Amino acid sequence: MALWMMVVVLLSSFLSNMGFSKEDSSPDDINIGAIFSFGTINGRVSNISMRAAVEDINSDPNILHGRKLVLSTHDSNYSGFLGIIGGLQYMETNTVAIIGPQASGMAHILSHLANELHVPMMSFTALDPSLASLQYPYFIQTAPNDLFQMTAVADIISYFGYREVIALYTDDEQSRGSMIALGDKLEQRRCRISYKAVLSPEAKATRSEIANELLKVSMMESRVIVVHAFAVIGLQVFDLARKLRMMDKGYVWIATSWLSTVIDSTPVSAYKSTQGVLTLRPHTPDSNRKRAFLSRWKKLSNGSIGLNPYGLYAYDTVWTIANAVANFLDNGGTISFSNNSNLIGLGGGNLNLGALSMFDEGSKLLRIILETNTTGLTGQIAFDSEKSVVRPSYDIINVVSKGGYKQIGYWSNYSGITVVPPEILYAKGLDRSNSNQRLDDVVWPGQTRVKPRGWVFPNNGRKLRIGIPNRVSYKAVVSKDENTSEIRGYCIDVFLAAIKLLPYAVPHKFVLFGDGHSNPSYSELVRMITSNVFDAVVGDIAIVTNRTKIVDFTQPYIESGLVVVAPTKKFYSSPWAFMRPFTPLMWVVTAAFFLIIGFVVWILEHRINDEFRGPPKKQLITVLWFGFSTMFFAHRENTMSTLARMVLLIWLFVVLIITSSYTASLTSILTVQQLTPSIKGIDSLITSNENIGFQVGSFAENYLNEELNIPKSRLVPLGSPEEYADALDRGRVAAIVDERPYVDLFLSNYCMFQAVGREFTKSGWGFAFPRDSPLAMDMSTAILALSENGELEKIHDKWLKTSDCGQTSSKDSDQLQLKSFWGLFLMCGIACFLALLVYFCLMLRKFTRHFPQQSENDPSIKRGSKSIRIKRFLSFVDEKEEELKNKLKRKHIDVVPRGSAEDHEPSSVYHDRRNGNSDFY
Repeated sequence: MALWMMVVVLLSSFLSNMGFSKEDSSPDDINIGAIFSFGTINGRVSNISMRAAVEDINSDPNILHGRKLVLSTHDSNYSGFLGIIGGLQYMETNTVAIIGPQASGMAHILSHLANELHVPMMSFTALDPSLASLQYPYFIQTAPNDLFQMTAVADIISYFGYREVIALYTDDEQSRGSMIALGDKLEQRRCRISYKAVLSPEAKATRSEIANELLKVSMMESRVIVVHAFAVIGLQVFDLARKLRMMDKGYVWIATSWLSTVIDSTPVSAYKSTQGVLTLRPHTPDSNRKRAFLSRWKKLSNGSIGLNPYGLYAYDTVWTIANAVANFLDNGGTISFSNNSNLIGLGGGNLNLGALSMFDEGSKLLRIILETNTTGLTGQIAFDSEKSVVRPSYDIINVVSKGGYKQIGYWSNYSGITVVPPEILYAKGLDRSNSNQRLDDVVWPGQTRVKPRGWVFPNNGRKLRIGIPNRVSYKAVVSKDENTSEIRGYCIDVFLAAIKLLPYAVPHKFVLFGDGHSNPSYSELVRMITSNVFDAVVGDIAIVTNRTKIVDFTQPYIESGLVVVAPTKKFYSSPWAFMRPFTPLMWVVTAAFFLIIGFVVWILEHRINDEFRGPPKKQLITVLWFGFSTMFFAHRENTMSTLARMVLLIWLFVVLIITSSYTASLTSILTVQQLTPSIKGIDSLITSNENIGFQVGSFAENYLNEELNIPKSRLVPLGSPEEYADALDRGRVAAIVDERPYVDLFLSNYCMFQAVGREFTKSGWGFAFPRDSPLAMDMSTAILALSENGELEKIHDKWLKTSDCGQTSSKDSDQLQLKSFWGLFLMCGIACFLALLVYFCLMLRKFTRHFPQQSENDPSIKRGSKSIRIKRFLSFVDEKEEELKNKLKRKHIDVVPRGSAEDHEPSSVYHDRRNGNSDFY
């Protein structure tokens, strides 16, 4: 039997004796009902607003085409039982829609009745998120449900940087559903509810029960408290919290919309104990209609109570029903009811189950309601596909004193936290960008504007248990002094220096972890935080992926990546040691340029310089000699051509740089002992198939095995620097993989080994804390401050300062490579090319000027023999400049019988002589 049928059978016998307020009505009237506890703030405000809406609707006969809207009200009087009876009564009286109930517990039951009898139920106070599910198609929430309010609370908590909160709420269906939603939203922001203080529902919670829960809360770490309750309980919570001094500095109180309701409607009772509290109020945009209604309110309420947003939602809900009914009638709908077939045969005796009737076209009216898209006192009235109101938003309010409050911002589902009204942001199309997330200044409990830290150390007298690795090697990092039993070392000094910078005391005690015979497992040490053995771990704890999944680390206080340490062998000198400063390619290119320079200078000097002329054998020797003699600046031949001098000047500069670099490199090679590692880095180590040493307890073992797929059979655990050296000397391992700080300490004492290759992981050491621990964030800030003021470096130098004898050196790194000099060679090559280009152009110009007629009159040239032209040009270039001029002069004298030869010599020769250009090339 369905749940609603069971309720009907149990309660129908009470209906004949129960009465409720109902206006006189005729058969043509449209009946709607309302179920509220009219003694509550929201009940009183809603009653006035709903009746005002009915009056406004009935005052205009055009709205319902002359029909009258009749509102019947039922006072549930804080009782879920009476609320359910009221719902059953409405099912007997041909009611087209029900407003309410006020509480979500009643709504869950009455929604089953509404589903079966097709009567839409609309509530602006029963806001349990689960009521928006498909299980309740006839239940509509006309105000933003608590899913959105809890999202706003989570955003506020995240905005101020808090990670843990305490939830104090009443144990009823609405509050439980809201807390589930809050937990989910906090988890999405990496926050959490650390403790749930649950109170008895509704008015059943006593002051002693509330006081006991508050005492428990005061003993806990978190100081951020979210209160979600009915007004009568919520006010008692704050009153008792004030008496317990929980409204002083250091606390953060966030109340849901119940407090803003009290502030708006009965402010005197709210301000007394809520100074510094943040609360939410459903946001309703400003409009002329809203201002007009506010001006009417004092008359409507006779000054008995102030208007709050839920009064506006009550007014709009009545109008939504009226407009939907009008639309329903305009589209041919008829208001008719019939017996429900599921009730036939049930009942007996005095039970009048046949009186419960089903709204025949209730589904059509429901569809029209959900398609509503209009503007009311609360702004846009519309519903999305999940039956939620569109554009949910809240005002964020800060109670600043015993006599007032201020609005510090807004929250909306599409823009998050902002100081700009949501409707403006929506019109501008702005989203949840970080630049828009802002609130005005807050006055916190204790009349302070300084944001509370949000947590304290639990007030239970226990110090923080800090796990310390009991190392047997590299004791400068962290160790126990055997004489004084004091825990000391680099990591300890960093930790103590950091906590001195915190604005609060951190009571703690160090607890050694390990047997003292070998280094402990650091992964196991970190896991003991999750099992609550330690509250934190301080030491040389590498920040690696697997560990960050279970704990939170501080900012790294030292860089630490894995490095390969390999044995080295002495590099002995050889007869060919003088070849080592240059790479083979550098030697080849340098030698080629010596030849090129010799050849270029020979071309440029050949026509005008007798030292570059003669038999071919002599000229070849001259080219070789001149080119290579420039290495020592010992060339004997003089240069006469301007182009050749330019090329030679640039080349000598290049030679100067090359010879200086060669001399310096060769000096280093012959005077400094060279150590050549047998392993070049992690890549050669992986492919070598030789054993690899690692430090016991380090994460290096897992990294080599799991990330680099090196079999465990190749991994050799080593416990101390002495074992490192012995294993490398005896060949038990080909290399050792360890973290950079350990490697630096090792190499400072064992200079016959060296770090090779690059640091192939990037990591660091940090202090480990439980997940979402606020102390981890404060310690990170302190470590950054130590780094900025230089204190971190001083601590490092005190404990870990090392010598430089372990620096990496390699044969290849001392050789000079072509890439270091290619710019010089390029510059010299360009100079040679340009000189040859200019020289060729000048020669071609002179050739065409000196032999133009001969080229035209010679029959062989006319026949187009290119080879003859080329040979003649080469012969012209090879001929000495002075001999050519004399030959041309003699020919000219033979042709011209009288007159000055100078006056009749070829114009080009005369021009060259007059301008002194005969030796330019």
